[in-house]
Amino acid sequence: MIYLISAIILLGVLITIHEYGHFIVGRMCNIHIYRFSLGMGPIIYKRIDKQGTEFALSAFPLGGYVAFHSDKVVKDDSELAQGLTPEQKANTFESKPRWQRALVMLAGPAANFLLAIGILALIFANSIERQFILEVGEISDSYLVQNTQPRQGDELIAINNKSVSSLQEVRLELLSFAGASGYLDLTFKSKNGSRQFEVPIPVKNFLSSVESQANPELFLGFNLAIKLQPIVGVISNDSMAGQNGLKVNDRILEVNSIIIKSFEDLAEYLNSYQDSEIDLKVQRSDQIIYLSIPLGTRINSEGFEEKFIGIMPGMKRSLGSSIFKGIYETYNLSVKTLTFVGKMITQDLGTQNLSGPIGIVQMAGDTAKGGFLPFLYLMALLSISLGVLNLLPIPVLDGGQLVMLGVEAIRGSPMPERMENFFYMFGWIAVGSLMIFAIFNDISKFL
Repeated sequence: MIYLISAIILLGVLITIHEYGHFIVGRMCNIHIYRFSLGMGPIIYKRIDKQGTEFALSAFPLGGYVAFHSDKVVKDDSELAQGLTPEQKANTFESKPRWQRALVMLAGPAANFLLAIGILALIFANSIERQFILEVGEISDSYLVQNTQPRQGDELIAINNKSVSSLQEVRLELLSFAGASGYLDLTFKSKNGSRQFEVPIPVKNFLSSVESQANPELFLGFNLAIKLQPIVGVISNDSMAGQNGLKVNDRILEVNSIIIKSFEDLAEYLNSYQDSEIDLKVQRSDQIIYLSIPLGTRINSEGFEEKFIGIMPGMKRSLGSSIFKGIYETYNLSVKTLTFVGKMITQDLGTQNLSGPIGIVQMAGDTAKGGFLPFLYLMALLSISLGVLNLLPIPVLDGGQLVMLGVEAIRGSPMPERMENFFYMFGWIAVGSLMIFAIFNDISKFL
């Protein structure tokens, strides 16, 4: 039951936000709206507002629509216009300037992007964001590079001039290069942090198989050791760290004059430490601060006594930083989504991750079980996908409507009705075929 309920909530929010974007901008442009429907098919509940718009809840929660008053609607069903005032009759979709009609079409995807920004900002502001170090591990014998190569312990910081700081970002950047031949440019920081250098890796038909696309980082020519940056994310109440000056977002640079590169280095040092106090060198914004922190003692899982500071790694973002991060992540994931769609079309990227309704129900249930924030994160990802896909130049989608407005602007008049009907038929076939393929893709994962 949790799968069904969570999927209905997930799709309901995404559809409502998307259609409300069209609705509110259409109303701002003074276009009369017959109906705002959540869901498709038979109407199970409706009410009419003071402006004559019918708000409806329909039986099948796999879509929604905003029915604008238009010349075509009146032509096909003249009874719809009988109860309208003269002003409402005049306010058809076609009567508005092209720039207003374009804004109405853009408003749906824009609402999805704004929803994603808001959700991601909320997640970043209310969670401890772990920061990672992508350290070079064992290097393969077949690793071919020019002039220089990374050494074990160096840090990977960029791929094709795009900064990477997590395994997810590494995978996204590598997959965006799938099917390409040439050089994959990797940027490293030396182990001691004294210099940065680039390493071009020659590739041919990079990540051309489905197997390689599942774990693209395995095809870099070296292993990645993913470690945590030594940034204080949480200070426990049973430790003396907070009372002795340590604060959230402090970066630990040294422990007892020994350089600390990762949180794992700190844990390893404490593993054999016997004294009751340690000296820390920390960076707080642009300041360097020296602190003496009393240690606590506890019994570990193996039954031995050990020393502990009482901190957990991570970074706490401010509201402003969270909003900025939400905007950047929405932009970055939108670009990646568009790139991956293009690579699926050219068959450089497999379609194994393309999901339909069944896959969405499963993902909704799995993330709901994981907690509120994972569920919200999935909602943000799907909202970005919905916004990007609706901008594709397929006639029945918002992007197709924008293309047709562009054609109208060039011609100086709307597209001939026969040609317009042909393009709509093509759009429905394309969208229907994609939906059928996605459903079969879902089913194949269970077989």
